Amino acid sequence: MIFILIFFFFVLILSVTVVTLKGVKKDIPVPELILATCYLLSIGAMCIGLMIHQAEYHTAIDPVDGLCYIPFGGKHIISLVSYFVAFHAAVFLLWTKGSQLPPLANVLCLSFIITGIVINILVLLQVSVHDTSSIESYSRSGHAVLFVFTPVLGIFIAILLIVGVVKKGMIAAHDRMYTNKFLNRLNLFLAQKSNLPFWAVILIIPLLLAVTVLLLLLGQDPDSMVKVFTETTTWRFSRQMHPPVLDHRGHYLCTVAVSGNPKIVKPIRLGFRAGRTIVVNRQLLIANAFEEMIQDFSPAIHRVIRRNYDVYGYNLSRRINNESMSNLTYLLMKPLEWFFLICLYLFTEKPEQRINRQYAMSTPA
Repeated sequence: MIFILIFFFFVLILSVTVVTLKGVKKDIPVPELILATCYLLSIGAMCIGLMIHQAEYHTAIDPVDGLCYIPFGGKHIISLVSYFVAFHAAVFLLWTKGSQLPPLANVLCLSFIITGIVINILVLLQVSVHDTSSIESYSRSGHAVLFVFTPVLGIFIAILLIVGVVKKGMIAAHDRMYTNKFLNRLNLFLAQKSNLPFWAVILIIPLLLAVTVLLLLLGQDPDSMVKVFTETTTWRFSRQMHPPVLDHRGHYLCTVAVSGNPKIVKPIRLGFRAGRTIVVNRQLLIANAFEEMIQDFSPAIHRVIRRNYDVYGYNLSRRINNESMSNLTYLLMKPLEWFFLICLYLFTEKPEQRINRQYAMSTPA
């Protein structure tokens, strides 16, 4: 059912995108429509990626939450966003107006597009390597794929636009006349040249200086476009190291033991986990003893069980936030507790000794 809902949602978004694009440019060819639609969808995928990867390099994360580190650094992301907006504004103008743009506006758009190509290449290099080996228990590096399509398609679209401008712009410029003498002379000067992108490249230097000054006024550093890639962690150009991950390896039954009604959950003593004092009951001790038994029997099977338990058990523990939920969870876990206990008595020589030593001072969590 959920896949059907996702499919219809995708079709709805696609339909709205196509109608919007046709409203902007009525005579849009089918290949352009497909390319523009794919690009807009790739931007949506990148936004999803940024929702998953949003932690700054100096923030300790819990891998079970599914969050990871952002590929673009902190306050410097304003600089990247500014160029991102300028690049897309230039692409939109050239795509909708084409050779109808005045010559200076044409060259300015080309300058922003060429700059955008360079930045897109850097973004692609940054997101193409995501090393999560330093994040314990994190196994979702495939999420980096969400970032790749936008720079790839952005570079491709930019090159197509530049080629199209060179082909059409030169022909139109020869036939265009302005009443203003300065604009007319500028138009003729540019029209006589065989390569508009050459002048766009020349204009990039003063353009970058002007944008840098504007960004400085907005509180950005002069080298923000470098720091936006380097003041990160786990990505290709990263130069920072993140803090140790947050501890998440406790049973969600710890929450039950401490939060439930004592007459129901029956806490029996204090225990120790990761250097901290916790409240334990027999259900928690049995569950942890069973896990220890599985680990002794097969570490590989234990890793699989633990990985899934960390994901689902931790999320469940976040929802056990009152006494009633704790009591209900304790009662629902009773059949599983009996199963664990039977297994311990079947396969462990001294089951009660194994149970009682759980969460003792000398027992690692």
